[in-house]
Order: sequence, then C-alpha cells, then structure tokens
Amino acid sequence: MNGARDILTGSASVVLARITRVNGSSPREEGAEMFVTATALAGTIGGGQAEWQTLQRARDMLAGGEMRARIEIALGPEIGQCCGGRISVELQRLGEGQRAAHLARIDAAQRPHLLILGAGHVGRALARVGQTLPWRVILVDTRASELALAPAGVDTRLTPLPEAEIAAAPPASAYVITTHDHGLDFLLTLAALRRGDAAYVGLIGSGTKRARFERFARDTGGVPTGQLTCPIGAAGLGDKRPEVIALMTAQEIFTALRAATCTNATSDQQARL
Repeated sequence: MNGARDILTGSASVVLARITRVNGSSPREEGAEMFVTATALAGTIGGGQAEWQTLQRARDMLAGGEMRARIEIALGPEIGQCCGGRISVELQRLGEGQRAAHLARIDAAQRPHLLILGAGHVGRALARVGQTLPWRVILVDTRASELALAPAGVDTRLTPLPEAEIAAAPPASAYVITTHDHGLDFLLTLAALRRGDAAYVGLIGSGTKRARFERFARDTGGVPTGQLTCPIGAAGLGDKRPEVIALMTAQEIFTALRAATCTNATSDQQARL
C-alpha cells in the first residue's frame, strides 16, 4: 500500500474508512479499509456505489470537521450492486499518533517475514541479528520458558501448533527451523517446503540430519528438498557457537530474500507490459 504510506506521511487530513461488519455477500471482507483525503484515496472497500458513498461521506467529514461516523450500506439493486448483503463502515479522522501507528503497521506488513521456529540458543541469537535487518522477525516456540529469554522487542508466539504460524505467513517468507525436537523439526520443515513459496527454508543440523530428512520427505509425499538449506550457517566452517551460526544464517537469508524481491519485481514489470 504505497499510496497509503504517501497519504499517512503527507500533510493533508486523513479519514480511515473500514468495514466492521458484513451481513450476507459483500465484495470485501471485514477489516477491508481505505485512507481518504480531500484529493486522494488509497485502498478499497470493494468499489462501486458502496465505495463512492463512503468516499463522499469521508470527504464531508474532512470538510465539516467531524471526527467519527458510521454508515450502513445495503448492497442491492437500488445502488447498482447486486451482492445482496449489507456492510457497516466506520469512519475516523486520524490524529498524528494514529497515523504513525497505521504507518508502522503497513511498514511491518511490507517487510519480509522471518519465522524462527524454536527459541533455543540459536533461535534467540538469530532473532537478535534479525532485529538489526529490514525484516519482521517472529520467534515461535511451544515453551514459554524459552520465549521469556527472547531479545527485547522481538515478536514472540507461544503456541502448541507452530505449523499454524507457517501456514499463516505471507508469501516469500523465510523459515528457520531450530527446535528442541528432531521429529518436530522434520514436521515443520516439511510444512515450510510444502508451501512452495518460501524465500528460504533452513534446518539446523548436519549433513546426516539432512539425509534423514530427505528420506522422511520422500516417505511422506515426495516433497522436493532442493530448496532446503541444511545445515544452516555453513559459512561458519564448523564453528558451532550460536552467535556465529546466527550471523552466517542471516547472511544466507539476506541473499535469499534479496533474490526473491528481485524476482517478484521482474514478474510485476513483465505483468505490466
């Protein structure tokens, strides 16, 4: 949402319009939003007359000095939309703090995601390095005691189902699997590879562990393992200190994420031709 970023960093007053309830069929889901100024718009709540009405109401707020409003829109033939549902839209003029919060949220969503599955020594060391880079770092573990030792400011996820975090991650994310359990390592690595859209999948271990995982992958559906990096941080030349493994792994991830960004940019450019 580069347009939203431009609006939020600009000098014009801004109204945020967000769908807060959907009954029946609607072009967009709850949470869909757009940012409105007197002359600009970023985002969409579905187009058509529903969006036009919302846009006009937001600009009336800007002209009249209102801070909040809510509108209910029936998506029927009378407004030229045949979805048949009904939406509630909340509108709010944003103060400086709110603009900054939305800007931070947008920037965080646009940063490449690094999911570290396992908050042991290597996982925490990698999270510490990742914080210094332009990534969104998420440290996942089933153990609260390990997450409690995470570096300050790192996004931590305590969950009995770490594979759900893999499933929910955006495309072109990086995954590093470094849990306390080899069986769990294999299951999470398989989940990351099965996505088919990872920028990087790394598994802590050795050449022997990689060979065992490859047999496991063949026996559980034949998932290709060519993308897998195992062992991670091999440029450390056998130095097993967590800080060294973390630093070398971060270099691998940086290279992979950069390549994925370049590939996506090329694809976007070709699509526009």
